[in-house]
Amino acid sequence: MFDRLEKIEERYEELSRLISDPEIIADNSRWQQYIKAHAELEDIVNAYREYKQVNRAVMEAKELLKDKLEDDFREMVELELEEQTEKKEGLVQKLKRLLLPKDPNDEKNVLLEVRAGTGGEEAALFAGDLFRMYTRYAEKMGWRTEIMEANYTDLGGFKEVVFLIEGKGAYSRLKFESGVHRVQRVPSTESGGRIHTSAATVAVLPEAEEVDVEINANDLRIDVFCSTGPGGQSVNTTQSAVRITHLPTGLVVSCQDEKSQHKNKEKAMRVLRARLKDIAEQEQRKEMASTRKSMVGSGDRSERIRTYNFPQNRITDHRIGLTTHRLPNVLMGELDEIIDALITTDQAERLRQAE
Repeated sequence: MFDRLEKIEERYEELSRLISDPEIIADNSRWQQYIKAHAELEDIVNAYREYKQVNRAVMEAKELLKDKLEDDFREMVELELEEQTEKKEGLVQKLKRLLLPKDPNDEKNVLLEVRAGTGGEEAALFAGDLFRMYTRYAEKMGWRTEIMEANYTDLGGFKEVVFLIEGKGAYSRLKFESGVHRVQRVPSTESGGRIHTSAATVAVLPEAEEVDVEINANDLRIDVFCSTGPGGQSVNTTQSAVRITHLPTGLVVSCQDEKSQHKNKEKAMRVLRARLKDIAEQEQRKEMASTRKSMVGSGDRSERIRTYNFPQNRITDHRIGLTTHRLPNVLMGELDEIIDALITTDQAERLRQAE
């Protein structure tokens, strides 16, 4: 591990020289490439340099303890050794985590799809709650959101909603949200006060760029139709809505959020690219399943991953056994406690498998 860290530090120093070279600065494309590579190595190099500094302190304290020391001074050195040794062990674990292979999609934007499951109108209302939860979280993170496709219900819920979240690290923070989300509460339409159980599914897809997925124009059937809005009322009488069918896979994507047919087609293509990329990556994950089975990273949408229990003000993430009694706060977008726990668990599992 330390040989690898030495090479990483050497590369970081080389990149530091390159980004200061006038010849490189004059070539903006190369300069941007080196700046990005330099930034990607910065965290691990800083941690490694801190480790080396702490390790020197440990060695120096051990050398001091070999000599005859006054009791007070010896006690002080022993305390320093204990503190620095603990710090060193923490840095070793941090370096191991930083050396784990990075998900190439982590820095990408996200297409997040929420669909009502079992439970009729109550499931559609819960899908709306999840949509607002994620958009509020995105707002807290300084990310931008944009609805790509939506199918509203009369009471203000969603049969389905697909929206784009644009921001640094969006996929890395949200990728463990894929799965079945279950809600237990008394619906507003329930006169007898009985608790109902409903569900909605969430799919988190990294946005695919054109270079990620090649789509043959001959494989597409594009239909246009008049847009409709919430409750089914007509939005306009022009054929601005677009439906794209990918013939080889049978995938169908429609978009009617914009008044412009061109913009709706552009949005629909972004959704289609992300879904095709997801299909390709699912196939890769199936092939790798025999060698690596991740505790929380499978993205299997058939799993019930989380329960939102309103009577008990409780949210439970079943994958990691995390329970919090802050349901209203979470629905207002305070998701960091759950997301951080999922990321930590995933890293711990990956470290265990790497040993």
